[in-house]
Amino acid sequence: MTRLKQLLPEVDINLNHKLLVHYVPINFISQLWPKVKDMLEAALAHSAGEYNADQLKVMLVNGLQVLLIAEKDGKIYGAATIHFENYPNDRIAFMTAIGGRMIANQDCWQQFLDWARANGCTKVRGAAFEAVARLWRQKFGVESRYIIVEKAL
Repeated sequence: MTRLKQLLPEVDINLNHKLLVHYVPINFISQLWPKVKDMLEAALAHSAGEYNADQLKVMLVNGLQVLLIAEKDGKIYGAATIHFENYPNDRIAFMTAIGGRMIANQDCWQQFLDWARANGCTKVRGAAFEAVARLWRQKFGVESRYIIVEKAL
């Protein structure tokens, strides 16, 4: 549980302010990147190594993924990157990296869901290791859909 708390810190319940989730337009990615890079780099440390933080920035500035932040009064508490997947029956906001306190509580989660709906999404999805999946099932009602397997060629 200690490792999980380090990866997904909770917002202190004594904070007397609400975090606001915002989409970051492409033209502001470079300005905000120094403030979110470490958060996203920590998240990518648990990926399968498809890309690193610098390559993620390139995907963001080229519009292949989008950046969301959780902030209050100009201080960024969390960041997430999203890739839209379009299928015949669904538009999915696939969470590719989540760092800091982006999905810190039910309110941040709901703001994220509202943003995804406003962008035409019918579902949100992400890959997670079991401890995170279990936490999100308990806190947010997500369901496990796949077990992803891989073999390097």
